[in-house]
Amino acid sequence: MKNLTIIALLFIFPILAMAQRPDNKKREEIESYKIAYLTQKLELSTEEAKIFWPIYNDYQKELSELRKERGQKMISFKKMPEIDEMSDSEVQALIVNDFDFKQKDLNLDKKYYAKLKSSLPIKVIGKYYRAQETFKRELLSRYRNNKP
Repeated sequence: MKNLTIIALLFIFPILAMAQRPDNKKREEIESYKIAYLTQKLELSTEEAKIFWPIYNDYQKELSELRKERGQKMISFKKMPEIDEMSDSEVQALIVNDFDFKQKDLNLDKKYYAKLKSSLPIKVIGKYYRAQETFKRELLSRYRNNKP
């Protein structure tokens, strides 16, 4: 377990070093918490950890880039003026762009599922997906209760 913690920390430091803006502090805290949570829930062997964490880091990097691209294009309905003030073609373009990003997100999930599946036992992958979901619920609960 000690080795797993050391390996996890080795993969955390590059992520933390890349964060340069103060508004990323909350994101860093959440990511650190997530890595610790996954480390505990997955119970990876040393060999599994050597395989899992680089794949996970690559996935997180690509996912972050996709979300940044989506944010830059501001295609969310939440960021748009009243729909009634837009033309039909503008509304349709927003919807189609949103579908495109959802598809890119799904394609990214499938790509990294295939990488994990080719390298790790399926039960480890199942634990990872379950841990992802339980982490989201725990994080929401934690911040709803105003716990740092």
